[in-house]
Amino acid sequence: MFSKIWTKKYTENYSNSIEKLREILEDADAVVIGAGSGLSTSAGLTYSGERFKKYFSDFIQKYNIPDMYSGGFYPYETLEEYWAWWSRHIYYNRYVDIPKPVYKNLLDLVKDKDYFVITTNVDHCFQRSGFDKNRLFYMQGDYGLWQRSEPCHQKTYDNEIQVKEMVKKQKDLKIPSDLIPYCPVCKKPMTMNLRCDNTFVQDEGWYEAMAPDEIKSQSICIDGDIGDVILSII
Repeated sequence: MFSKIWTKKYTENYSNSIEKLREILEDADAVVIGAGSGLSTSAGLTYSGERFKKYFSDFIQKYNIPDMYSGGFYPYETLEEYWAWWSRHIYYNRYVDIPKPVYKNLLDLVKDKDYFVITTNVDHCFQRSGFDKNRLFYMQGDYGLWQRSEPCHQKTYDNEIQVKEMVKKQKDLKIPSDLIPYCPVCKKPMTMNLRCDNTFVQDEGWYEAMAPDEIKSQSICIDGDIGDVILSII
């Protein structure tokens, strides 16, 4: 009896919330979307379970890696192994079709609005689903970009051609040595353009997305720890 009452109440609350959100969106002049990993999980880009086993069963067997996220931090002994993992990880989360139309459905909700997206996701699903790239800020990086492992310059490099070649030619959990990417300036190894420490490269495109030209005059963008910034203002 209690379960039936609770379920009915939950369903009614859910329906009421959906209707309220629909009304708000219809009336809104502008929409700001903040998105994290849950959106891509809903779209089918899961990092564990059957999808992980399907694409990484050999890595699971050899290295006992529990999920895709953990695999990115595994201490591989060679660059050939490191890039065998990362090329496959990039390929299946950045360059294959998105399993479910969650992002396209979201675009349908806001495409006629003045919208802007701020996201920590690095899989490029927003732009791949038709969102205007000038209305996107990928603050944590992009699987489709490489950077120097110890940045000698603030520039990133597209990796699609190289990644697909690595996936195609990898064997025994290694890529051919001649496919290892090196910085064209200092000749040291490249790495992912992902914010994991203070070596993250924020190139010109990153800064332009952070403060688009049309709002720069009305904005203040400050680098640094948000806690320190707040204390400085107090």
